[in-house]
Amino acid sequence: MVNVSDLQKKIHGEVMADEPTLIKYSRDASLFEVRPEAVVFPKDAADVEAIVRYVGEHKEHDPTISITARSAGTDMSGGPLNESIIMDFNKYMNTIISVDDDKGIAQPGAFYRDFEKLTLKRNRILPSYTASKELNTLGGMNANNSGGEKAIKYGKTEKYVLRQKIVLADGKEYDVKPLTKAELDVKMGQKDFEGRVYKELYNLIEAHYDAIQSARPHVTKNSAGYYLWNVWNRETGIFDLNKLLCGSQGTLGMTTEVELGLVKVPKFSKMVVLYLPTIARLGEVVDTIMKYEPESFESYDDYSMKLAIKFSFDFFSTLGFWGAIKLGVQFIPDMWQVITGGVPKLILMAEVTGDDEQEVLTRADAIKTAVKPFKYKTHVAHSAAEVEKYWKIRRESFNLLRKHVKGKQTAPFIDDIIVNPHKLPEFLPKLQAIIDQYKLIYTIAGHAGNGNFHIIPLMDLNNPISSDIILELSKKVYSLVTEYDGSITAEHNDGIIRTPFLPYMYKPEIIDLFAQVKNIFDPLNIFNPGKKVGGSFDYIKSHLVQSHNVEHGS
Repeated sequence: MVNVSDLQKKIHGEVMADEPTLIKYSRDASLFEVRPEAVVFPKDAADVEAIVRYVGEHKEHDPTISITARSAGTDMSGGPLNESIIMDFNKYMNTIISVDDDKGIAQPGAFYRDFEKLTLKRNRILPSYTASKELNTLGGMNANNSGGEKAIKYGKTEKYVLRQKIVLADGKEYDVKPLTKAELDVKMGQKDFEGRVYKELYNLIEAHYDAIQSARPHVTKNSAGYYLWNVWNRETGIFDLNKLLCGSQGTLGMTTEVELGLVKVPKFSKMVVLYLPTIARLGEVVDTIMKYEPESFESYDDYSMKLAIKFSFDFFSTLGFWGAIKLGVQFIPDMWQVITGGVPKLILMAEVTGDDEQEVLTRADAIKTAVKPFKYKTHVAHSAAEVEKYWKIRRESFNLLRKHVKGKQTAPFIDDIIVNPHKLPEFLPKLQAIIDQYKLIYTIAGHAGNGNFHIIPLMDLNNPISSDIILELSKKVYSLVTEYDGSITAEHNDGIIRTPFLPYMYKPEIIDLFAQVKNIFDPLNIFNPGKKVGGSFDYIKSHLVQSHNVEHGS
């Protein structure tokens, strides 16, 4: 049991264990409810160090004590949930330290939306932002190795983490940056905890180098397991621990500061919208459009479109009167499409960008011409307002679903699968056949260009058979995904919901290596236990939320 008053004496921040706080921090955007014993709000890195030392010192007498990092609570996997101590970075450690043309430096609790305002002033952006970019934090993006609508061109967050400061299990903060082999040798020669971590991790990777490289999933995005294949590059001679820490969900240490690379924002963009009455030829369409190198290539389904229309008042309410009118006008082409051709099964959004407006328009027109043989209705969105309409639907579909569906709850558990886009014509019909066995209502949205789809079913979690359906359906879907050499999570990470399924993707040797990595960094298992390593199906079943009235974390 956490001694709140004892822990409070160790830090300048706050320690809280009142009922409203514990209820709030028992939820995130997942389908779980896990009640913590206390929530701490550190004011600085010294507080984080003190808390980690406290947990480590009490582990022998209290084997259940542990600590889990949390920022905005937008995680859909249960990653920031824990039965012991939650460390909230959002309240105090939310400073954006600096932004220039090349990089930005911030604390983990800083909101991405505030960071973006500063980067856009320099015509720069962190391109791995997510659909929930108005809600999530930079710390969460780093912890989950987030990727979003621009990942098809720019990649995920791991590509942009240049450096970070992290508190390891010894309760000390360290600066983590890429090392040459000579620098690595010096680091491994240190007679301290940091030196041991570098030495043991390097030896582990070297001893299993070929097996680790072979385990790399054959997809453009992956958030499953520990990214051991990214850390040590024999060809370049660079050892970068950030490549492992990014996406590790706070299971290896506590990040206190992160430095992120930025890219220049293109001056012009055009979007080609395709209305597909069926997904039968989706793979062919994707192959055709990808030849024109879109910056984003997204999709949402008919149910998402119906939600946007049905709950249009809520959809437009945040825009103000004239903003709503302007956006509403942009829906005229879509209304006409529905009137003349019915509600499409899938809407594809291919966005091309560049600094030459005519060149961008030419590429957009070329895409429209290239897809003519498919005989699908198409539309080129020219104005920024019209383009924003499509992004609005794509980004808000999950929130609309979560807010307005009565009697059932959004259940993200097969919400982030990915396969090679070339395999979609075979894969998607099999996937839908599996899901349809359970007669569930669900939405499909995602990143069509790289085969990453977010499937969100609606379920009554008060029904005792729901947990059985979740596990049974997950096993069937993930078996299919691995049959097609995909990943069970492209960007949402493992958390509670997918950690037990990692053996579906990786051989026993690799699963054992994950456990060894966890032990190298966290020998006492004090950092976010049960994620990446040690999760169970029983834990999933026993912690499903049972009340529809509990709000998601914020």
